[in-house]
Amino acid sequence: METLEEKINRVTSEEVEVVAYSPLWRGLFEKERDHLRSCIPSGLIVSIEHFGSTAVVGLAAKPIIDMVVEVRDVDDARVVVPQVLEAQGYDCFWRPTISNDKPPWFTWCIKRDAGGGRTHHLHFGEVGFKAEELRFRDRLRAQPEVAGAYAELKRRLAIEHQGDRVAYTQAKTEFIRGVMNAVSGR
Repeated sequence: METLEEKINRVTSEEVEVVAYSPLWRGLFEKERDHLRSCIPSGLIVSIEHFGSTAVVGLAAKPIIDMVVEVRDVDDARVVVPQVLEAQGYDCFWRPTISNDKPPWFTWCIKRDAGGGRTHHLHFGEVGFKAEELRFRDRLRAQPEVAGAYAELKRRLAIEHQGDRVAYTQAKTEFIRGVMNAVSGR
């Protein structure tokens, strides 16, 4: 049996790959959204949104569909979601939303294809917990020049941090913060 530490090490050291936009990504989101609605008990899910780079038409991205699933009760989701999805082969984790070991928390799950490659990242949390990420998605959708600069950064970082998903994600933070500060006038 894999320990939590082994599981975390396994998923954080997987290769980072950024590819050209695929029009198939929208359909993959819709199919998984429908699947979640069919297998997670009714009443737990409030809303499901496609976010991240795969939700922005034309944007290069890791070919992994990011989904935010807002739930009525985070504690119920912490128990129910892994029970349902790990039985189907997903990896699920209980993670802090903002920084290490500080609330609020959410359930994060990875779905894989038959070959073991990641296809989806599912983020189950309280209503509004990914509001900033959704605003960033909307900004990229509205401003293609910002999306283009972000794509170039992501391609470079994927090469620099190919075997370190955490470093790749952290290296994008300054760009994202700059874009969001420009929106809010900070």
